[in-house]
Amino acid sequence: MSTSSILRRALLYVPASSPKFLQKSLSLPPLDTVSYDLEDSVTPSQKPLARKALLEFLSTPTRPTNISELSVRINAVSSGLALDDLTTVLQAKHLDAIVVPKVNKAADLRFVTDVLRHQLPSRHGSNGKVASKGKGEGEGQDPIKIIALIESAEAIMNLPSICAASPYLSGLIFAAEDFALDLSLTRSPSLTEFLYARSAIVTAARAYNLPSTIDLVCTSFRGEEGKRRLQEECEQGRGLGFNGKQCIHPSQVEGVQRAFAPGEKEVEWAVRVVVADGKADGEGRGAWTMDGKMIDVPVVGKARSVVERAERCGFDVEALREKWKGQEPE
Repeated sequence: MSTSSILRRALLYVPASSPKFLQKSLSLPPLDTVSYDLEDSVTPSQKPLARKALLEFLSTPTRPTNISELSVRINAVSSGLALDDLTTVLQAKHLDAIVVPKVNKAADLRFVTDVLRHQLPSRHGSNGKVASKGKGEGEGQDPIKIIALIESAEAIMNLPSICAASPYLSGLIFAAEDFALDLSLTRSPSLTEFLYARSAIVTAARAYNLPSTIDLVCTSFRGEEGKRRLQEECEQGRGLGFNGKQCIHPSQVEGVQRAFAPGEKEVEWAVRVVVADGKADGEGRGAWTMDGKMIDVPVVGKARSVVERAERCGFDVEALREKWKGQEPE
């Protein structure tokens, strides 16, 4: 699976215990992923009711049209509540992914994987694909994906085994606040205290071919200062290799999805490179120039990745190909 094959630019958390917020999520502008939360935003006494309400909400006849991926953040495996969460929400008609918090070791993901296979065997084969094409619940549906929250020093040290723990693992999320608590760190505006952990996460995800890396939450979301801070964090996260960001308020979604999509100039450059490379390849040229800069295999690979992601983000790539069909390798 390509690292760009799944689009999770923004992952918005919505409390599962709030009927108001559940309904409001259906009227939001188009967004990539919503994670209905059964963990931090739900008090212990409200969790049984929240599970029941969420199951009903995700089992309506019609799937929401404004949300590309419907996910649920369950409680941590170590909490003892995860099995009840999974047993309930896996009955839902509309569910694409499970977000697993506080993943400290591979065993946490193996537990979730075992439950997926036991409760929805027709959707979960041993190789991460649909187990069978026979009749039954889940027929024809893709496997439910797993997204793991990395929140501790132990998790950082166990990244290789975590990344290899389940064929359904589809991405990693960095939880900065819990990581700071674990290491007794104070979050600063520069976020330099998280540099090692963030770099370790994106590197491990790439090494194990996981398509999604989702960066820390921006805790500022009000006013111009909140917008400025969000933009800075998005630029920094993208520069480190993340391809998405967690959101805690709907007002953050538009800016995040724009920041983690290719820019117009970047897409145009990428299309020009791809068009010219097709001609260079026909001439047997492995390296050439464009606008006075050398273009070789890694640069072409980057350009193709940008074009693929641009298509998923809604760019009219075919129109750009037509515009630049005359681009020649220099």
